[in-house]
Amino acid sequence: MDKLKSLIQFNKNSQEQLKRQKLLKQSRVDINDPLAINNLKKLIKHKLKNKYDPLHQDLVLICIGSDRSTGDSLGPLTGSKLNNFNFDKKVSVLGSLESPVHAKNLQETLNYIDKNYSNPFIIAIDASLGKSSSVGSISINDGALKPGSGVNKNLPEVGDIHITGLVNVSGYMEYFVLQSTRLHIVVQMSKIIAYSLVQSIKSIYN
Repeated sequence: MDKLKSLIQFNKNSQEQLKRQKLLKQSRVDINDPLAINNLKKLIKHKLKNKYDPLHQDLVLICIGSDRSTGDSLGPLTGSKLNNFNFDKKVSVLGSLESPVHAKNLQETLNYIDKNYSNPFIIAIDASLGKSSSVGSISINDGALKPGSGVNKNLPEVGDIHITGLVNVSGYMEYFVLQSTRLHIVVQMSKIIAYSLVQSIKSIYN
Protein backbone atom coordinates (compact mmCIF):
# COMPACT_ATOMS: atom_id res chain seq x y z
CA MET A 1 0.00 0.00 0.00
CA ASP A 2 2.83 2.37 0.92
CA LYS A 3 4.60 1.55 -2.34
CA LEU A 4 1.42 2.33 -4.28
CA LYS A 5 1.04 5.69 -2.51
CA SER A 6 4.68 6.50 -3.20
CA LEU A 7 4.25 5.61 -6.87
CA ILE A 8 1.12 7.79 -7.18
CA GLN A 9 2.91 10.69 -5.50
CA PHE A 10 5.92 10.22 -7.75
CA ASN A 11 3.70 10.35 -10.85
CA LYS A 12 1.99 13.50 -9.58
CA ASN A 13 5.33 15.18 -8.92
CA SER A 14 6.59 14.16 -12.37
CA GLN A 15 3.48 15.59 -14.04
CA GLU A 16 3.82 18.85 -12.11
CA GLN A 17 7.47 19.10 -13.10
CA LEU A 18 6.61 18.57 -16.78
CA LYS A 19 3.89 21.23 -16.58
CA ARG A 20 6.33 23.67 -14.99
CA GLN A 21 8.99 23.01 -17.63
CA LYS A 22 6.43 23.52 -20.40
CA LEU A 23 5.23 26.78 -18.83
CA LEU A 24 8.76 28.14 -18.44
CA LYS A 25 9.58 27.22 -22.03
CA GLN A 26 6.53 29.03 -23.39
CA SER A 27 7.06 32.13 -21.19
CA ARG A 28 3.50 33.27 -21.82
CA VAL A 29 -0.02 32.95 -20.46
CA ASP A 30 -3.47 33.62 -21.87
CA ILE A 31 -5.92 35.93 -20.08
CA ASN A 32 -8.72 33.39 -20.57
CA ASP A 33 -6.83 30.73 -18.64
CA PRO A 34 -8.29 30.41 -15.11
CA LEU A 35 -4.73 29.86 -13.87
CA ALA A 36 -3.30 32.90 -15.67
CA ILE A 37 -2.34 34.80 -12.50
CA ASN A 38 -0.78 31.76 -10.86
CA ASN A 39 1.15 30.79 -14.00
CA LEU A 40 2.41 34.31 -14.70
CA LYS A 41 3.47 34.58 -11.05
CA LYS A 42 5.58 31.43 -11.51
CA LEU A 43 7.21 32.87 -14.62
CA ILE A 44 8.01 36.20 -12.95
CA LYS A 45 9.30 34.52 -9.80
CA HIS A 46 11.55 32.27 -11.88
CA LYS A 47 13.04 35.29 -13.68
CA LEU A 48 13.56 37.23 -10.46
CA LYS A 49 15.22 34.33 -8.66
CA ASN A 50 17.69 33.89 -11.53
CA LYS A 51 18.45 37.54 -12.24
CA TYR A 52 17.50 39.82 -9.36
CA ASP A 53 19.50 40.34 -6.15
CA PRO A 54 17.09 41.79 -3.53
CA LEU A 55 19.94 42.46 -1.09
CA HIS A 56 21.92 44.69 -3.44
CA GLN A 57 19.42 45.96 -6.03
CA ASP A 58 16.34 48.14 -5.96
CA LEU A 59 13.44 46.87 -8.04
CA VAL A 60 11.92 49.41 -10.43
CA LEU A 61 8.69 48.68 -12.33
CA ILE A 62 8.27 50.95 -15.35
CA CYS A 63 4.73 50.84 -16.71
CA ILE A 64 4.89 52.37 -20.17
CA GLY A 65 1.98 53.73 -22.21
CA SER A 66 -0.56 56.49 -22.65
CA ASP A 67 -3.91 57.02 -20.95
CA ARG A 68 -5.16 58.64 -24.18
CA SER A 69 -5.30 55.37 -26.13
CA THR A 70 -7.26 52.29 -25.09
CA GLY A 71 -4.74 49.78 -26.40
CA ASP A 72 -1.74 51.72 -25.13
CA SER A 73 -3.18 52.15 -21.63
CA LEU A 74 -2.04 48.71 -20.40
CA GLY A 75 1.06 50.13 -18.73
CA PRO A 76 -0.66 53.05 -16.92
CA LEU A 77 -3.55 50.81 -15.80
CA THR A 78 -1.11 48.26 -14.42
CA GLY A 79 0.89 50.97 -12.66
CA SER A 80 -2.22 52.39 -10.99
CA LYS A 81 -3.20 48.94 -9.74
CA LEU A 82 0.33 48.32 -8.43
CA ASN A 83 0.23 51.61 -6.51
CA ASN A 84 -2.64 50.23 -4.44
CA PHE A 85 -0.30 47.73 -2.79
CA ASN A 86 2.25 48.35 -0.06
CA PHE A 87 5.59 47.22 -1.40
CA ASP A 88 8.92 47.00 0.34
CA LYS A 89 10.79 50.33 0.26
CA LYS A 90 13.19 48.79 -2.26
CA VAL A 91 10.38 48.53 -4.85
CA SER A 92 9.33 51.54 -6.95
CA VAL A 93 6.51 51.91 -9.50
CA LEU A 94 6.89 54.47 -12.27
CA GLY A 95 3.99 55.09 -14.67
CA SER A 96 0.28 55.25 -13.86
CA LEU A 97 -2.96 56.75 -15.15
CA GLU A 98 -2.23 59.86 -13.11
CA SER A 99 1.43 60.13 -14.17
CA PRO A 100 2.00 58.03 -17.31
CA VAL A 101 5.42 57.20 -18.72
CA HIS A 102 5.16 57.56 -22.50
CA ALA A 103 7.13 58.48 -25.61
CA LYS A 104 7.59 62.13 -24.62
CA ASN A 105 8.99 61.52 -21.13
CA LEU A 106 10.54 58.05 -21.31
CA GLN A 107 14.10 59.37 -21.64
CA GLU A 108 13.47 61.78 -18.77
CA THR A 109 12.26 58.85 -16.65
CA LEU A 110 15.36 56.83 -17.48
CA ASN A 111 17.54 59.82 -16.53
CA TYR A 112 15.67 60.02 -13.22
CA ILE A 113 16.41 56.34 -12.55
CA ASP A 114 20.10 56.83 -13.37
CA LYS A 115 20.34 59.68 -10.87
CA ASN A 116 18.33 58.14 -8.05
CA TYR A 117 19.16 54.41 -8.16
CA SER A 118 22.71 53.11 -7.95
CA ASN A 119 22.01 49.55 -9.08
CA PRO A 120 18.37 49.14 -10.18
CA PHE A 121 16.78 46.02 -11.60
CA ILE A 122 14.12 47.18 -14.04
CA ILE A 123 10.97 45.36 -15.12
CA ALA A 124 9.33 47.12 -18.08
CA ILE A 125 5.61 46.63 -18.79
CA ASP A 126 3.97 47.66 -22.06
CA ALA A 127 1.30 46.77 -24.59
CA SER A 128 2.16 45.18 -27.93
CA LEU A 129 0.58 44.21 -31.25
CA GLY A 130 1.00 40.88 -33.05
CA LYS A 131 -0.69 37.89 -34.65
CA SER A 132 -4.45 37.55 -34.23
CA SER A 133 -3.99 34.07 -32.77
CA SER A 134 -1.90 35.53 -29.92
CA VAL A 135 -4.17 38.43 -28.94
CA GLY A 136 -4.90 38.13 -25.23
CA SER A 137 -1.53 36.62 -24.34
CA ILE A 138 0.93 38.03 -21.81
CA SER A 139 4.63 37.29 -22.30
CA ILE A 140 7.66 37.73 -20.07
CA ASN A 141 11.13 37.80 -21.62
CA ASP A 142 14.73 38.56 -20.75
CA GLY A 143 16.42 41.76 -21.82
CA ALA A 144 15.22 45.22 -22.71
CA LEU A 145 11.83 46.22 -24.07
CA LYS A 146 11.69 48.23 -27.30
CA PRO A 147 8.70 50.52 -26.66
CA GLY A 148 6.99 52.02 -29.68
CA SER A 149 8.38 49.48 -32.15
CA GLY A 150 4.86 48.39 -33.07
CA VAL A 151 4.01 51.90 -34.25
CA ASN A 152 7.43 52.68 -35.77
CA LYS A 153 8.68 54.92 -32.97
CA ASN A 154 12.38 55.04 -32.17
CA LEU A 155 12.50 55.10 -28.36
CA PRO A 156 15.22 54.08 -25.88
CA GLU A 157 15.23 50.45 -24.83
CA VAL A 158 14.38 49.76 -21.20
CA GLY A 159 14.36 46.86 -18.76
CA ASP A 160 16.39 43.92 -17.51
CA ILE A 161 13.30 41.82 -18.18
CA HIS A 162 10.03 42.91 -19.76
CA ILE A 163 6.36 41.96 -19.69
CA THR A 164 4.17 42.62 -22.72
CA GLY A 165 0.47 42.17 -23.24
CA LEU A 166 -0.60 41.52 -26.81
CA VAL A 167 -3.73 43.67 -27.06
CA ASN A 168 -4.51 43.65 -30.77
CA VAL A 169 -3.41 42.74 -34.30
CA SER A 170 -0.42 44.37 -36.02
CA GLY A 171 0.30 45.06 -39.66
CA TYR A 172 -2.15 47.76 -40.68
CA MET A 173 -2.96 51.25 -39.31
CA GLU A 174 -1.42 50.49 -35.91
CA TYR A 175 -2.45 53.81 -34.33
CA PHE A 176 -6.09 53.20 -35.24
CA VAL A 177 -5.84 49.60 -34.01
CA LEU A 178 -4.58 50.78 -30.61
CA GLN A 179 -7.34 53.38 -30.39
CA SER A 180 -10.03 50.82 -31.19
CA THR A 181 -8.77 48.05 -28.88
CA ARG A 182 -11.39 46.69 -26.48
CA LEU A 183 -10.97 48.12 -23.00
CA HIS A 184 -12.07 44.79 -21.47
CA ILE A 185 -8.96 43.02 -22.79
CA VAL A 186 -6.64 45.72 -21.48
CA VAL A 187 -8.27 45.83 -18.03
CA GLN A 188 -8.11 42.04 -17.72
CA MET A 189 -4.44 42.04 -18.68
CA SER A 190 -3.59 44.81 -16.22
CA LYS A 191 -5.23 42.87 -13.36
CA ILE A 192 -3.37 39.66 -14.20
CA ILE A 193 -0.01 41.42 -14.56
CA ALA A 194 -0.42 43.51 -11.40
CA TYR A 195 -1.56 40.66 -9.15
CA SER A 196 1.12 38.33 -10.54
CA LEU A 197 3.82 40.91 -9.90
CA VAL A 198 2.61 41.61 -6.38
CA GLN A 199 2.53 37.93 -5.43
CA SER A 200 5.89 37.09 -6.98
CA ILE A 201 7.64 40.14 -5.50
CA LYS A 202 6.26 39.48 -2.02
CA SER A 203 7.40 35.86 -2.24
CA ILE A 204 10.92 37.05 -3.07
CA TYR A 205 11.06 39.33 -0.01
CA ASN A 206 9.39 36.93 2.42
